[in-house]
Amino acid sequence: QVQLVESGGGLVQAGGSLRLSCAASGGTFSSYVMGWFRQAPGKEREIVAAIVRTGGLTHYADSVKGRFTISRDNAKATMYLQMNNLKPEDTAVYYCAASIRLSMVIAPEEYQYWGQGTQVTVSS
Repeated sequence: QVQLVESGGGLVQAGGSLRLSCAASGGTFSSYVMGWFRQAPGKEREIVAAIVRTGGLTHYADSVKGRFTISRDNAKATMYLQMNNLKPEDTAVYYCAASIRLSMVIAPEEYQYWGQGTQVTVSS
């Protein structure tokens, strides 16, 4: 069973950048589809980006396309989310998640393992 730990969140001004990391342990990282999700107060958890096991296919929510980049380093068992040109509406708790599915999945219920989350706050 894989354990996931996010880091890199914080407070940033609008237009700024942050890089989130998700370190995995206890499992074979390269065997999981990985995803970043976020949840703002009073809202449902939503997909931000996802990446297949090889890193050869990615998915982005429309709201972050062109601003966020998801990547993974299977040798380091780590996933990243580079967030540029941040907006106040990006404020949320960001979670990394792992799925045992063999192909791209974006629904939260398709992910079996979750990190504890990291807060991202973007001030205007």
